[in-house]
Amino acid sequence: MDISRDFPVGLRSSRLIVLDRDGVINHDSASFIKSPDEWRPIDGSLEAIAKLNFAGYRVVVATNQSGIDRGLFNMQTLNAIHEKMHQMLSPLGGRIDAVFFCPHTAQAECECRKPKPGLFYAIGQRFHIDLTGVPCVGDSLRDLQAAEAVGGLPILVRTGKGEKTLAAGGLPSHTWVFADLAEATEALLAIGHDLAE
Repeated sequence: MDISRDFPVGLRSSRLIVLDRDGVINHDSASFIKSPDEWRPIDGSLEAIAKLNFAGYRVVVATNQSGIDRGLFNMQTLNAIHEKMHQMLSPLGGRIDAVFFCPHTAQAECECRKPKPGLFYAIGQRFHIDLTGVPCVGDSLRDLQAAEAVGGLPILVRTGKGEKTLAAGGLPSHTWVFADLAEATEALLAIGHDLAE
């Protein structure tokens, strides 16, 4: 597939990318990631983030973390998990500019739990950017739906729940699909190179 065709205009000027966490950056777990020890990066994901940084991208995480409302872990533990993520990125020259999370279960009917786009609107406000065309990488349908709701570019990776998501179908029609974050990053950076020519 020639991914350089028909990409959103916003992608041409945007240097922001939104990543889901579990299943995109780190290995997911059906019983939730409840401690720093359980947080293990997917091969190549941290290097991919560093490459995005070097290319001038601000990398932002948007993640549902209902384990907080479920009482499986607290804010201190979530912060410790994210601190591990930051510490593992640092030696590679990588960074995550911000982590936005929803602590609620679906029963809360909040506006921040994906597939609702509340987290994405908050990201747009924080960084003073229209999210039209901004690449948004996830492994589940709700990630892609939240991206679509704000005009972002939905990107599905096959890691985490990605294979099941792809098999289930119903993806936004303009969704890009890649093996993992590393492959998605290479594609995005190749497009950026083409635009610079």
